[in-house]
Amino acid sequence: MSHPPSQQPGFQGPPSAPAAPPISSGPVASSGPSAAPAPAGSAGPPSRRPGEFAPTSAAIQAGDLERSAAIISTITGVFQSRVVGQENLRLTLLAALAAGGHVLLESVPGLAKTTAASALASSITGSFARIQCTPDLMPNDIIGTQIFNYGSGTFTTQLGPVHANVVLLDEINRSSAKTQSAMLEAMQERQTSIGGEVYRLPEPFMVLATQNPIEEEGTYVLPEAQMDRFLMKEILTYPRPGEEHEILDRSTSGSLTGPRQATGSVTLEDVRFLQAMVDQVYVDPAVKRYIIDLVFTTRGSGPRPVPNLTQSVRVGASPRGSLALMRVGQAHALLNGRDYVTPDDVRAMRYGVLRHRLVLTFDALASGIKPEQIIDAVFHAVPMP
Repeated sequence: MSHPPSQQPGFQGPPSAPAAPPISSGPVASSGPSAAPAPAGSAGPPSRRPGEFAPTSAAIQAGDLERSAAIISTITGVFQSRVVGQENLRLTLLAALAAGGHVLLESVPGLAKTTAASALASSITGSFARIQCTPDLMPNDIIGTQIFNYGSGTFTTQLGPVHANVVLLDEINRSSAKTQSAMLEAMQERQTSIGGEVYRLPEPFMVLATQNPIEEEGTYVLPEAQMDRFLMKEILTYPRPGEEHEILDRSTSGSLTGPRQATGSVTLEDVRFLQAMVDQVYVDPAVKRYIIDLVFTTRGSGPRPVPNLTQSVRVGASPRGSLALMRVGQAHALLNGRDYVTPDDVRAMRYGVLRHRLVLTFDALASGIKPEQIIDAVFHAVPMP
């Protein structure tokens, strides 16, 4: 959830069209329904308080909410013992883990992408595999292969590193398109096929892929269809001065890298329980309608279309984007101890869910327009329930 740049994309509609909302240099305020008033001349539904989105009866029992909070607290403690700052990254990884999705991490080198992935894995008593992607990496190096035994005259199957609970794909854009497709197929189908036999991947299964945006030599850009397979995309930013000072302090004290096996951890059953609780988080029909309106607005329609949006957005969010907004909203609500979703839950992690699902036009890219600016314009335009 990085802050979008302050450059104005200039969504200027015709004189008869309503003026587009301004694009600020920071996240959109989500303090209440007044952030997106209804159009003039239309009555619109009355504003609802956050508590009014709750179900008539508890969707999750109080004891289950307490257990979920304890699991989240344990994972948070392990993460913060290994990673300094990066609060947005922590929330993204926690939400994706609870929602059962995969995360694409992008940043310049040295911003703790690999450390964060290993910290998350060390908080879970499951298997962890790190795959360093290179141009000569083959699909069999990831999913596994069959080995011929000359003594018995039979083939034996050797499973690849993708058969782990948490898989770190370091610099995924350095692997060839064929290898990327094999990995992304495993992510989507949750299984691999070796020698005609199907092998299910373990549950839970989570992929953390990293890519470096500044090095283009020997890289293969992920196509939009493959990017859409990731539940969220997080762009890491440089630490603040105080956080970087703490990094230096930890380095001089020898505590910059924690032990491989963390003292506090959660079991795989705990993670499966957390994901089951996300399934039970209640989503009010008004919140679902809000999500649909947002996604349709990215496609150039919706209840209040952003003027001239199609000049900057070539392809809007797919139905998978609607599912991701709802699923991440459910996870965010659970992280905050609630059993129901509010519009603020949908807005909270909007950048991570939508930034990689919008395909910008060439003119928008040439003008330096960022996806975060488009997302802000969409959320300004759509009235909150």
